[in-house]
Amino acid sequence: MDQTLTSLIAASVAFVGSHFAMSHPLRAALVRMLGEGGFAGVYSLVSAGCMAWMYFAFTAVSPGAPLWGEFGDSVWIVATVLTLVAMILFAGSLIGNPALPAPGAEKAARAEPAGVFKVTRHPMMWGFALWALSHIVAAPTPRTLVVALAVLFLALVGAHMQDRKKAVLMGEAWAEWSAKTRYWPRWGRLATVGLFPLLGGTALWLGASWSHITLGGWEAGIWRWV
Repeated sequence: MDQTLTSLIAASVAFVGSHFAMSHPLRAALVRMLGEGGFAGVYSLVSAGCMAWMYFAFTAVSPGAPLWGEFGDSVWIVATVLTLVAMILFAGSLIGNPALPAPGAEKAARAEPAGVFKVTRHPMMWGFALWALSHIVAAPTPRTLVVALAVLFLALVGAHMQDRKKAVLMGEAWAEWSAKTRYWPRWGRLATVGLFPLLGGTALWLGASWSHITLGGWEAGIWRWV
């Protein structure tokens, strides 16, 4: 196996493994040693370091050819729609999300689900998962598959583990939130999430797909046809 691809695999494993380790088995011990603020700082530094390693390892790998051939516009349309939905979920997850480590999380968990939380209680995680899936569909090169599969695994398994962690940390409040929401998305409710997720997600989608032109040298999203 090419050494650069091996480095990318190692970086992706480190990224996923460090997230799981620090979020779950090591979290309590690290918080006791460092305090909440210190733990958050170490968590951020380790995550940033692993992401930087992934980025430089990714750019070092030759793009290569798709593992199962070139696709036409229909596949690009599917990937574009998946990315748009991912960005809508992500944008909506930034407001009133009891899963985020922010003040008022317990109050948010006791409220009625609104916005993207009517779709799933893990909109951010599902946003990452759909982003990964769109790249698996549109660009199944070795280096893209390594990163996308790592993100997909971290998002969906991490969401399940987050449920268990929050049940311990937030107790009854999270139990109430879990009873009112679902892990698996109700896609039929996507149209009811409200204006902010739809507009914010569309803006993120346009910007992110445009960035492929300057960063990757190729068109993605609607820019492929504009």
